Amino acid sequence: MGKLQSKFRKRSDLFRASQGEMLDSTLNSKVIQYEPAHQGSINSVTNLSPDLCVSGGSDQVVVVYDWKQGSMCQSFQGHNREVTKVVCYPGSTWIFSASRDKTVLMWDLNQGDEPIQEFCGHELVVNGVAVSPVDGRKLCTGSRDNWMCLWDIESAKCEQRHNISRNLVTHVCWVPGSSSVVQTSEDKTIRVWDSRAWQVTNTFPAKQYIQTHCDVSPNGNYLVSSSNGFGGQGCEATLWDLRQPGCKVVEYRGHLQTTACCVFLPTPPGGTPQVATSSHDSSIKIWDQNTAACFATLSLDGAGPLVSLAPSDSNNFLCASFNNGLNHILVGQAPDKLLTCGTGPGMTSGLDIRVVARF
Repeated sequence: MGKLQSKFRKRSDLFRASQGEMLDSTLNSKVIQYEPAHQGSINSVTNLSPDLCVSGGSDQVVVVYDWKQGSMCQSFQGHNREVTKVVCYPGSTWIFSASRDKTVLMWDLNQGDEPIQEFCGHELVVNGVAVSPVDGRKLCTGSRDNWMCLWDIESAKCEQRHNISRNLVTHVCWVPGSSSVVQTSEDKTIRVWDSRAWQVTNTFPAKQYIQTHCDVSPNGNYLVSSSNGFGGQGCEATLWDLRQPGCKVVEYRGHLQTTACCVFLPTPPGGTPQVATSSHDSSIKIWDQNTAACFATLSLDGAGPLVSLAPSDSNNFLCASFNNGLNHILVGQAPDKLLTCGTGPGMTSGLDIRVVARF
């Protein structure tokens, strides 16, 4: 790994030196351009460690990148169509990548550049992948083929399968410390599964538009989901109380096109719980989780759809885009500014949110 990291770091330094620092006129802040992680659009980004992120995109490559140092660490090539999702198992070097080639591949950062496991069996693109948080022994996958599958990671054997008509899966996530899995679907519904019986235990009331993504709060009490849409119709994210299945708490409205991703942001001690969303309208919004007041909006003109967010801590997160690669977003207080955003229920003095690096 040492020689590999050194090689990528030298390449990154040369790229950075040739590009220099680019001025973001919108925020009047300098944006450092590092060596691009991918060629083409990026569909998914997640965290492997406090310093390393993992991403996948249209170039069919899975990339591990040190976003703090601005250097590429490793790239994995094994898929023959674009990568749709990447996830990691916390505290390990395991990486899982789903693809339009109908497979999920498992990689280990410490075991070379070949996949160490392959999960085959879906008939269409795999859009959802999640690892059991308690012991890391099970893998859940969901596809546009209507199948939800549960795999044993060690053997790559599919232990449970369940097909629901019109359940074109868009995303799956495991509830922390639980046996429950949540998935969103093109049929506009959200389903909660019991991974022990591999049965649906709750189906939320159908929304008006396709549900594109979901995330569960660290304490397992809340779920946030996002909707597609156009012209401001739909395009919202919704907070649900998992302790009262189907109970809608608030909606986050303000995006003008499909809200592609929604995540809970880490809450600092004494801080206000927040949710972040990204959209095909090339904007990121940060919301008060409980009131749906919008704290800040960042527009990345020319970036195209912003389809994936990966929070690192309460001040930093990464955003994947179709046109501008990966963006390192820095969040801080803005005492001298009044930041408002669209049609949210409140306008509030908020946060300073800016891009500090791209790669």
